[in-house]
Amino acid sequence: MIDSNQSRRPLTLVVHGGAWEIPDGEIRAHAEGLKKALQTGWERLRSGGSVLDAVEAAVVVLEDDPTFDAGKGSILNTDGSIEMDASIMDGKSFKAGAVAAIRNFPNPVRIARRILEKTDHILLAGMGCEEFAHREGFHSVPIEELLTPRELRRLEIIIRDKRYHAAYSFGRKRGTVGCVAMDQDGNVAAATSTGGTPKKLPGRVGDTPLIGCGTYAENGAGGVSCTGWGEAIMKVMLAREVSERMRAGESARASAEAGILVLETKAEGLGGLICIDPAGAVGIAYNTPRMARGWMIEGMEQPTVKVS
Repeated sequence: MIDSNQSRRPLTLVVHGGAWEIPDGEIRAHAEGLKKALQTGWERLRSGGSVLDAVEAAVVVLEDDPTFDAGKGSILNTDGSIEMDASIMDGKSFKAGAVAAIRNFPNPVRIARRILEKTDHILLAGMGCEEFAHREGFHSVPIEELLTPRELRRLEIIIRDKRYHAAYSFGRKRGTVGCVAMDQDGNVAAATSTGGTPKKLPGRVGDTPLIGCGTYAENGAGGVSCTGWGEAIMKVMLAREVSERMRAGESARASAEAGILVLETKAEGLGGLICIDPAGAVGIAYNTPRMARGWMIEGMEQPTVKVS
C-alpha cells in the first residue's frame, strides 16, 4: 500500500498532447509545444503556485498552440462549427469545474476553473456556459481565430469519405491535451481540454469534461488526464479506474497500463493517459501508434519530452 501520509513528495508535473498516429513531420511541433507547456506550468509550481495554477497554466499553453486539438486548432463539427470541452479538478478540496460544447472561447480550461471557484455546479454546457463565461469577463473570438486550414481540409476529406467511422479512424485524429501536477504536500490537480473527435455532430460531448472519465484528481488517490476515443473512455470511466487502482496501492505505471488494457479489452478503445500516484510517481500508457507526453520532476535540470 502506498503511504499517502509520507512527509514530502517531489514537485511533479506531467503533460500530454494526445495519443494518435502522429506523423513524422509533426513530431517536432508536438515536442516543442509540450516543452513550453511544461516550462510554464513548472514555473508556476516551483515559484509557490498551487497545483491548480500549474495545470491550468500548462493547458492554456497547449490550447493556444494550433498543433493540438484544443482551443486554437480544434477539430471542426460536421457543420463547420467549433465546440470545445474542458475540465479541471483539485484533489485537495475535491472540487471540479467543466465546460462542454462551448463555442469560440480560446481557453475553455480557464472557464472550467471559474466554474469550480464561483458556482455550486461542476459542468456547464452550450449556450448557458457561454453566457456564464461572458458574465465572468471572458471574451469569445471570431471562429477564424480558432480555425486552421488543416482542420478545414480534414473536414472536407471526412465528409466525402462515406466509409469513415470514428472508432476505426480515431488514431488518425489530433490529440486532446492535459496536465497533472503534485506539490510537496501531496496535493494533486488535473486538467484536460479538447476540440473533440473528427466527424462529430454539433452538441457531441466526449469524456474530457466528465469527472471520472477523462479527468480525475483526489489526494490519496492521485491524478489522471486521459486522451483518446471518448465514447470508449466514458464506458469504462477510465480516469476513475486508474485512480482507484492507485488508491489501492498499485503504482502509477501499473495502474496506467492496467487502465489502457481495460479500455482496449472491454470497450475496444484507443487512447492514452498520464497519472501521478499518491507517492508522487508518474505513470504513462497508451495503445495508439504514438503519444505526445512529457514530465518534469524536482531534481531534473530539464523536462523530458517524448513523441513516440
